[in-house]
Amino acid sequence: MDKLQFLYQLKLIPTLLDENNWTDKENNIVQHHFEVLQGLEQQGKLILAGRTLNMDSFGFGIVILEVNSEEEAIALMEEDPAVKEGIMTATIFPYRVALLRK
Repeated sequence: MDKLQFLYQLKLIPTLLDENNWTDKENNIVQHHFEVLQGLEQQGKLILAGRTLNMDSFGFGIVILEVNSEEEAIALMEEDPAVKEGIMTATIFPYRVALLRK
C-alpha cells in the first residue's frame, strides 16, 4: 500500500501571540513538540516541519507527514504536545508534495 501524505497547520492560541505571556511551561511544551517531531522524522513519517517567523494572528506552523492512513495522521496530530497541551490549535489536510528539492 502506498503511503499517504497529510499536512497539519498549527496556530498559536491568541494569548501566546504576545511573547510576554510565555512562561517556562510553554517553552517546555514547544521543546517537547520539537523532540516529538524529530522522532517522527527519524521514523520516516515526517517530511517537513516549520513555521512562519511572524508573531501575529497570520503566523502558523506546518507539519507534513507521510503515513499509512488518515487515522494515523490524525492521531499523530492530536498527540503533538503543542496540540495536546492546548497551546496550539491544529487543522489537518490531505496533501501531496509535488516538488521537493534534492
